[in-house]
Amino acid sequence: MVSLWENWRSGVSRRRRSSGFDSMMGSSAYSVELTKRQSAVSLTEQGADSGSLRVNLSWRMRTSDFDDRTSRRGSLRNPLQALKPQVVQAHTQGMVNVDLDLACMYELADGTKGVVQPLGNFLGDWNSPPYVKLTGDDRFGSPSGETIYVNLDHKDDIKRLLFFVYIYDGTPAFDRTHAVLTLFPSSGPRVEVSLDRRAPQARSCAVLLMQHEKGELMVRREVRYVYGFQAELDRLYGWGLQWGRGYKAGKA
Repeated sequence: MVSLWENWRSGVSRRRRSSGFDSMMGSSAYSVELTKRQSAVSLTEQGADSGSLRVNLSWRMRTSDFDDRTSRRGSLRNPLQALKPQVVQAHTQGMVNVDLDLACMYELADGTKGVVQPLGNFLGDWNSPPYVKLTGDDRFGSPSGETIYVNLDHKDDIKRLLFFVYIYDGTPAFDRTHAVLTLFPSSGPRVEVSLDRRAPQARSCAVLLMQHEKGELMVRREVRYVYGFQAELDRLYGWGLQWGRGYKAGKA
């Protein structure tokens, strides 16, 4: 008799083989990770192209390569040292102060273009165009991160969305952070994109592009780093917006 566990494992294995994506099992649902090898997924095919789409940026600081090498050498001399939890303190010599921001350029079906971002307090709107809403600005890398909501009940009004991350303040240090952009659709698996490339001098990164392709709503991994800000990403993707110097609330 085949056990329930064996049935579950074989079902997961079949789903992984059929999807072709790198899958990860979570507590409530599995996720697909977009990589260079498998860089796009259809939300339409997943039955996830309606309702609320939550787009979350989570990130944490990591120690410098020097600290990592020191830790590894210490582990070799004392194997039990590797079992001890590492104490990580922010703003030390091995750390840098980084403020990652999540933002989104949008182009609607009627030709309207714009941006949703903390700079300039362009927070968007859920029930009205652009049907994209930023809910907060995380300046410290908290577990909740930053979140943008997309109203996919109006997906036909949206031509394309470019989700990007930039470093507003502090040292350019994408290589000192571990950041993940996660899409939480109303149904179907989560979609994850890791900002895993080493780009120590970059200040911005185009992470994910959402657009209609052959009647389906597709999300496509980009992970393209640039050394400037929004205007450089705009030129790269042909948005055609006019950019000026912006400030966060409470900063100048």
